[in-house]
Amino acid sequence: MASKTIPFLYLLMILMAKTDVDAVIGVNWGRESAQRLVPSQVVDLLLQNGVKEARIYTTMEDLLRAFVGSGIGLSLTVNDLTVLQDYNQCLKWVQRRSPYFNVSSVRRIYVGVYPFVFGLVNNKAGLKQHMKVMYNLQKALNDADWGRQIKVVFGHSSDELKPNITKPSEAEFLDEIKPEMEETIRFLELNSAPFVLDMIPPLDLEKYKLDPSFAFVGESTQVIKDVNGAVYTNIFDFMHDAFVWALIKLNATKVKTIVGQVGWPSDGYTRGNASTVERFFKGLLPYVSSNKGTPLRRGAPIDTYVHALTDENKMPNNFMRHLGIYHSNGKPKFKIDLMGLGRDIYPSSAKGIMRMPERWCVFNGNRTDYPMVEQQLKHACKNSDCSSVSPGSSCGDLSPNEIISFAFNMYFQFNFQDESACHFNGLSFITVENPSTSKCMFPIEVVRGQQENYSRPIPKAKGYHHSPNCVVSLFLVSLLGALFWN
Repeated sequence: MASKTIPFLYLLMILMAKTDVDAVIGVNWGRESAQRLVPSQVVDLLLQNGVKEARIYTTMEDLLRAFVGSGIGLSLTVNDLTVLQDYNQCLKWVQRRSPYFNVSSVRRIYVGVYPFVFGLVNNKAGLKQHMKVMYNLQKALNDADWGRQIKVVFGHSSDELKPNITKPSEAEFLDEIKPEMEETIRFLELNSAPFVLDMIPPLDLEKYKLDPSFAFVGESTQVIKDVNGAVYTNIFDFMHDAFVWALIKLNATKVKTIVGQVGWPSDGYTRGNASTVERFFKGLLPYVSSNKGTPLRRGAPIDTYVHALTDENKMPNNFMRHLGIYHSNGKPKFKIDLMGLGRDIYPSSAKGIMRMPERWCVFNGNRTDYPMVEQQLKHACKNSDCSSVSPGSSCGDLSPNEIISFAFNMYFQFNFQDESACHFNGLSFITVENPSTSKCMFPIEVVRGQQENYSRPIPKAKGYHHSPNCVVSLFLVSLLGALFWN
């Protein structure tokens, strides 16, 4: 019976995928960074580049105000679940923010960050709490007549799928979360809400042992043949349809899927550089805009959100800090056509950004007190971002002294060039001579802008999507070895 059911569901999925609606390309804007663009600059930047949808990782009212009248469809993220413990609290939350729902074009509200990953790593109680908030918040929206416009959703990562698949049709959700996943999917179906899947393609390539060329639409030398004649030649289709197959196996044939996050790091990773990111999106975004769909959902538009607008140098591991289209100064790092037309263009730069003076904090070369050098280096990296000197990254070939200088300068820039941030117990000095090399840029950051932060929980996952930050420890081990050798 089961062997007959799956092909029938497969055909039903293809038939139901037909639609006349065009796919939307959106952009995610996270703010886990020491230097951040102000909201009005971000909205202007999105409009300049023709971006129709955006996601922010907060519900702060100053950000909602910035999007008023922009026409940009907005997805919000609820991080503090303590204010949404029951239906009445959810209803009050909706009532407080409802003045922004129309004028700021709110479309979706995400509850937390990968609650199913929390459920896998920690315990089911946390997942159950997220599910309770999802139900109550959507009910509150429905009762306040916002339910048709605004859908409550979760984000999902491949950590929720069984490992070691070789083709999409083998995918299914992990047994330990299947009951909760089925319950969540029934909720999505009932409220006509989408299933949101996220992907970081270079890491998915490693996870499933796929050829590097499989990352790029139209360029792959690897071909994967699946059931019912499906043929896969790129990681985007592969990952999307893996999730769809997992949904099929839970009898979910009506749930729309969107890609809530797709990104490629430009640094902090062995395959991370600007030219590769540019190549990746140059193939992907026109493919998304074509509405061709995937082998499992032919002709179905797949709304896709590019992650992310800017780098986030306070994220917990290397590659996650370098997923931005833009540097913190509002200048693009690579060419990308966010309208999906395939144009060979740089996106518009942010306006009104001011750089700090051209000065850097560097190491004075004194390694006599080795424990002190180690201590100050560790302090600098722990409180800034040394991911660019990790192996395979843009600054991974620096000499030991240059690496220490890089770390000291990052701390100095993180602290907006406060002279007290370039002391390091007498091991450093401020210079106006640029210490950058041909391959490694020692950055100068922008003047202090809007720096109010918020709590954005990042779960520690079983897989790679949210692995703990080991930048400092690995970096110090390799560096200290080099120091001893010299």
